[in-house]
Amino acid sequence: MDPDTLRDLVESWIPFNRYLGIRAGDIRPGFTRLELPFRDEFIGDPVRRALHGGVIATLADTAGGIALWAQLRETRARVSTIDLRIDYLRPAKGELIAAEAHVVRQGNRVGVADVRIFHPSRADETLATGKGVYNVSIAKAPA
Repeated sequence: MDPDTLRDLVESWIPFNRYLGIRAGDIRPGFTRLELPFRDEFIGDPVRRALHGGVIATLADTAGGIALWAQLRETRARVSTIDLRIDYLRPAKGELIAAEAHVVRQGNRVGVADVRIFHPSRADETLATGKGVYNVSIAKAPA
């Protein structure tokens, strides 16, 4: 699928992404960079002011799926999550976070992506890593 369509998908078509404010950066076959601006509602630990793990997992899942979708040639292809693993390495603070996803395998029905979450202000410090496994299906043409 072309990057402009995927950008619209990430930012506008998926209501949950739109609600969170996920922004699509670099999208190319097998790679995606997404960003999520900080909001107070994302805090999961008010004492440390650390982001909720679900916010990080959502960004990772979305980035992995879009990276896979970006390299599919079939325009009617659909991608849905089968499995997602997140390893939280350090607390995410109250600032912009980014996710970069790379496809490590694409088969006929399943694709796998590795994801890294970080603050762009400290890009060398990984906040979390993830691995997403995605089902790839081709939507049937309307009869």
